Amino acid sequence: MAALGDQSDAPPPPDQQTMAAQNKPISNIVIIVAMQTEALPIVNRFQLTEEPNSPFPQGVPWVRYRGTYKDLNISLIWPGKDPVLGVDSVGTISSALVTYAAVQALQPDLIINAGTAGGFKAKGASIGDVFIVSDCAFHDRRIPIPVFDLYGVGLRKAFEAANLVKELNLKVAKLSTGDSLDMSQQDESSIIANDATVKDMEGAAIAYVADLLKVPAIFVKAVTDIIDGDKPTAEEFLQNLAAVTAKLDLAVEQVINFINGKCISEL
Repeated sequence: MAALGDQSDAPPPPDQQTMAAQNKPISNIVIIVAMQTEALPIVNRFQLTEEPNSPFPQGVPWVRYRGTYKDLNISLIWPGKDPVLGVDSVGTISSALVTYAAVQALQPDLIINAGTAGGFKAKGASIGDVFIVSDCAFHDRRIPIPVFDLYGVGLRKAFEAANLVKELNLKVAKLSTGDSLDMSQQDESSIIANDATVKDMEGAAIAYVADLLKVPAIFVKAVTDIIDGDKPTAEEFLQNLAAVTAKLDLAVEQVINFINGKCISEL
């Protein structure tokens, strides 16, 4: 028996645990995707299969697809269809819940949030562009009280995968997240303040959970609609969704191939 006060069996301090995790090869990846249309091309590309024995609470619509690709165990999590309305469970609440549940159940080395987004032509975005996100923030959590205002914005850095960005020659952008597809004038002001090039409905919520649970997260966003363009957002989004998800799928494959065999510190 160890003497009282002997720390020989104690786990290493958190900073040592983090360093060790960053220097071991990545083996377990969770991909979070909000819409079935976005998810299925990735599922098919990596030949993932739906897990019949869900690791999630009974009754939730969340779906896990899983499989092995090269040296990686990949789980793709889709929040599923709303049980009442039958549409994709998009938005910050579902994405935060499934991210938390997936981390707790699957203990991933890395999270990838892959999805479509609106883009701003004033910031250089075009239909079909794929971005790696550097920063995530909210644009519809307005709390005009000192310090609470910063909490509302919820700015968080995504994992800085500098080698991945350089090797794959990917564009980098800041992301702003809100729970509406359209954009009010107040939203627009907040998005400008966030210096965002792309806008989605999930990213900052996933970034919040990943940061809270200390799991590195990479965000891959493909532009379906130009927010400051002359076409209605919903119309342009639906018009381009299929073609852009094909580009998203290809970008995710490139990212996964780059990650394979590497440590977090090598990304």
